[in-house]
Amino acid sequence: MQHTFTTRPVAALAAGVLLASSWALAPQAVAATTEGVAPDASAPSVDATASVPGTDRLIVRYRTQPLGAGATDDVQSGRRDRIARAAEARGAAAEYVRDTAQGAQVWALSAPLPLADVEALAAQVAAEDAGVEYAEPDRLLQPSAAAPNDPRWSDLWGLQTSSVGIGVLGAWDVTRGAGVNVAVIDTGVRPHADLAGAVVGGYDLITDTGVSNDGNGRDGDASDPGDWTAANECVAGRGATTSSWHGTHVAGTISAVAGNGAGVAGAAPASKIVPLRVLGRCGGYTSDIADAMIWASGGSVSGVPANENRARVLNLSLGGSGTCDTTSQRAITAARANGAVVVVAAGNENRNVSNSSPANCSGVIAVAAYGPTGARASYSNYGTLVDVAAPGGEMSGGQTRGILSTLNTGTAGPGSDSYAYYQGTSMATPHVAAAAALVLAANPSLTPDQVESTLKSTARPFVATCSSCGAGMVDANAAVRAAVGGTNPTPPPTTPPVGTSEVEPNNTRSAANAVGAPGTLAATMGSSTDTDYFAVQVPAGATLTVRLTPGSSAADYDLYLYGSGSSALASSRLGAGRVDTASVRNTGTSPATYYARTTYYGGGAGAYTIQLGW
Repeated sequence: MQHTFTTRPVAALAAGVLLASSWALAPQAVAATTEGVAPDASAPSVDATASVPGTDRLIVRYRTQPLGAGATDDVQSGRRDRIARAAEARGAAAEYVRDTAQGAQVWALSAPLPLADVEALAAQVAAEDAGVEYAEPDRLLQPSAAAPNDPRWSDLWGLQTSSVGIGVLGAWDVTRGAGVNVAVIDTGVRPHADLAGAVVGGYDLITDTGVSNDGNGRDGDASDPGDWTAANECVAGRGATTSSWHGTHVAGTISAVAGNGAGVAGAAPASKIVPLRVLGRCGGYTSDIADAMIWASGGSVSGVPANENRARVLNLSLGGSGTCDTTSQRAITAARANGAVVVVAAGNENRNVSNSSPANCSGVIAVAAYGPTGARASYSNYGTLVDVAAPGGEMSGGQTRGILSTLNTGTAGPGSDSYAYYQGTSMATPHVAAAAALVLAANPSLTPDQVESTLKSTARPFVATCSSCGAGMVDANAAVRAAVGGTNPTPPPTTPPVGTSEVEPNNTRSAANAVGAPGTLAATMGSSTDTDYFAVQVPAGATLTVRLTPGSSAADYDLYLYGSGSSALASSRLGAGRVDTASVRNTGTSPATYYARTTYYGGGAGAYTIQLGW
């Protein structure tokens, strides 16, 4: 007898690809430099995501005759009852459909169930009937994502399923990034056929008209007018430069249209790009870049309309010399509190990243670059603060060893669409930003820390020498598979929480409450003069993140983080009722004690919680 349940159609999948570029920013007036070359030719378009499907069917094979081939009524009834009970326990009815060519039975369920539920149903059926040879889901299989028909696909070595590619085709079997916005905080983006439909919203946040190169300050036009310079204009002794179209190259690596039979493809081609223009002639100011991080992640910036396209991933293919400044750290902390993953280029000076900001700030994913052999690129920064490595190119052996992406032919102002190979940690960074977008599209509930943990825990071992290049080579496919594996990845705790409530007195560092991270404590701000200290051991290389949640909408308490010194390393002082979040990284080679301090600002004494983890 035929079942009458409605079944789902098999979902088809489409395809996409990834690219990159290279920058370095200096501290204040910050001079940006691009390491790339050679325009190419061509142009680009594609679509959708598919989640891992469940199924509405079950296959059961019995050791005796099949149901449809003469089983007695009693045998038939018993089998039907057992399968019906197992299905009913999971909210579905079951009905026999047919016998297969191998003598098994196909049973239909009245509603699709997650694959894990159907596997459990099958296990129950087998456990309750010794006559069952095997039982298993009748899975809905998907067409595997094939290489897109973009003619330059074979030139995108960084995206391939290979020892050095990030494996986007496997990830595309699950998702292509739909529903996730990626902020490209850069030079802006040129309109390009291969980015058609990929760009949403955005803003020009450059305040200085000398830097902006478009004749005005902040406005809603994030298109790139070019960043060419005359000789000696930015730095004495530096020659003239042509326009880099750097943001356009970065954007193409993330979201270039895939499968349209032209040009290239992005690594997360269904994601959207939110362009934030902060770099212009001679670079960009830290203050503008910090505002861009806050605005892109959904925060407010005075004089700028609200962002209607909040980004879950921020790509910063930029940097400069020096320690992490307070302005950048606070912006990163605010962006992370808004749920954004902050991905930053490690820098191109072939030095320790500890001297490159904002890659050395707490709470970012710092990205080193490797070339097509998998070895660290000769220019790439390195060190214990690097989190992962990704394809950035090594063009000393030829242009095609770089990263190919979208560009423009203009040497000063805009020209026509083009493609070019660039190299740099700027090009490695969008590979990681795209992987983060794919992970978030697969599991939108993940926090920034969980996304970072997923990318690092699934990274592949290096296939060539890449010392101090982080956890490994980013693997988009493995990261996406981990993201849909049923649990939110978090690093294992080093020690169990010590207590669940604050113990007074703890108003000095020497009396600080010891907390094993991750841990959450209930605490009380006893008066307007109260202050509370909490101490935690942070492993070498780990980033401590602390969240202070007030117990009422009127309460306004502030959060400070300290190391061994008397000066705060990080702080958060948001308004009444807001959750304060601050992060600090242990850059040493051994565990160290860090302190979280909470203070009263206003709104009355009362309860709050403090959460510490990494």
